[in-house]
Amino acid sequence: MVFWMVCAVGLAIAYLFGATPTGYLAGKLLKGIDIREHGSRSTGATNVLRILGKWPALAVLLIDVLKGVAAVVFARWLYGRLYEWPAAAPPATLDLQAVVPWAVCLSGLAALLGHGRSVWLNFTGGKSAATGLGVLLAMSWPVGLGAAAAFGIALAVSRIVSLSSMLAASAALALVLFLEQPLPYRLLVIAGGIYVIVRHRANIQRLLAGTEPRLGQSSPEAKTAAQI
Repeated sequence: MVFWMVCAVGLAIAYLFGATPTGYLAGKLLKGIDIREHGSRSTGATNVLRILGKWPALAVLLIDVLKGVAAVVFARWLYGRLYEWPAAAPPATLDLQAVVPWAVCLSGLAALLGHGRSVWLNFTGGKSAATGLGVLLAMSWPVGLGAAAAFGIALAVSRIVSLSSMLAASAALALVLFLEQPLPYRLLVIAGGIYVIVRHRANIQRLLAGTEPRLGQSSPEAKTAAQI
């Protein structure tokens, strides 16, 4: 019973890592604004770039990536210590080594959900691309680096962050199926990649309409916020 309670607490902590509202806090601290009321209304680094500028966006991006890394690292640490806590030891019939990859994946998904549906922001948030990259890098660095490379190349060519994020998610899906990876990791990348793409559905509509801003372009909302 204690083991399953520890598992639940671990997932809650991973969710709270992801739920830390980095972009929202940047808007409040730097401009005194709710960034969800400006630009794309997202708390992600792209909207921070349009509303607050380059350096705040870079800081938000790095912290959002680290949130995903932290969720995976914490899960591995937690399940690696369970045998040291007799009261929280897993049932004798349970193979902990087989369970750990699944637990890591659930923690990664919890962080993605936390970023996109933060309890601190009435279950709103960003699109989880940066946090998803952090999860990938901590879980399987070859897949994470491949996704990062796809993002960088797509951004250099298109100058559209949303398109680059979706292409990175697609690259991660292809890589995790092509490379030798545990089944739980493959399922996580498939679920997480689909989640990130679905979170970009408004961007997809703007891409099809030809109205999606390119990197460096300011929306009217960004200009208004800059005057505050």
